[in-house]
This record gives sequence, structure tokens and C-alpha cells, in this order.
Amino acid sequence: MNFEEKTIERKIIFQGKIFDVAVDQVKLPNGLGTSQRELVFHKGAVAILAITPKDKIILVKQYRKAIENISYEIPAGKLELGEIGLEKEAALRELEEETAYTGHLTFLYEFYTSIGFCDEKIILYLADNLTKVANPRPKDDDEVIEVLELSYEECMGLVKSGQLQDAKTLIALQYYALHLSQRGEQHD
Repeated sequence: MNFEEKTIERKIIFQGKIFDVAVDQVKLPNGLGTSQRELVFHKGAVAILAITPKDKIILVKQYRKAIENISYEIPAGKLELGEIGLEKEAALRELEEETAYTGHLTFLYEFYTSIGFCDEKIILYLADNLTKVANPRPKDDDEVIEVLELSYEECMGLVKSGQLQDAKTLIALQYYALHLSQRGEQHD
């Protein structure tokens, strides 16, 4: 069976710095007519699972207007104009801006955040061999964040309490549990 929905017409509703919004009229693959799809086209983002030399996970605490609440997240940021293909450099920039660390990056995953209506793709990196940057890049003017260095168990406490609900961070913590959790035992 063919699953592809053919676009009959696209109407751009909004064009912004971070994303664009469109409404597509589509022909359904089952032959039962047409439907409307409201879509968000995002420029992409990077996220970093940063592990300190003492096997602490770096999170940033910040207010997120979309959910009207405090959020605990791994360092992350949107791709700037011209950074397609330079995602690793963008991840290093975000890591330094948000945490004052730099380190060795390893690609982990790329994933879509909400495929029902949005094409935002996040590229997730592991940052290890971290060192503090003497004069880090400044945070964006609109960023008000607190940097936390937490054990995996402390992170899971935030998950259990419902305070950590960010999907990219949950994915990163799952990676840590599956692949890196034994590292902490070496420091005990």
C-alpha cells in the first residue's frame, strides 16, 4: 500500500527566525479524498549529553515560556543560518555558551521531536574529556540559565518527581543508562 500523502496546495501562514508554519491540502493515499495538515518547518537543533571528568551530567535549568514552567535540560540550541553541515561546531558553541565547558564530541543520534506536525530534527552528541573555558562565549541575551552538575541518580530523581520532562534530555539519559552508567563505578 502507498502511504504517501501528495501535496495539492501549500499556504505559508508564518515565517519566523526559528520556524515557518504552513497549511497543506493533501490527497490521501487511501483514495478517500483530501485532508488538511498544519505543519511547522524548523531549522534544526543540536543537543549535548555532557559528562564531566567526575561522571556528572550537566543540565541547565531555565524557564520555558511554552510550558510556563521551569525545565531541566541538557545543553542545546537551534542551528543558526548557514550551520547546516556544521552541526558539530554548533554543538561546541552551545556547550561553551551555556556551560563554559568544551570537550570532545561524539555523534550519538539524530531524531525528530514531534513528527505529527513538525520536522524539527535534533542532532545529539556526547561531550566528554570536558575542560573549563577560561573566557567562554557569552550566553545569548535572552538566556537566563543555571548550570547543574548532577549524578545520573539525581537526574532520575528529577524524572521521578516530574520536574524533568524534556524529551531530548530523557533520550540522552536513556543513552547514559544503556551505555555509560558503568563509568561512574570507576570513580567510587
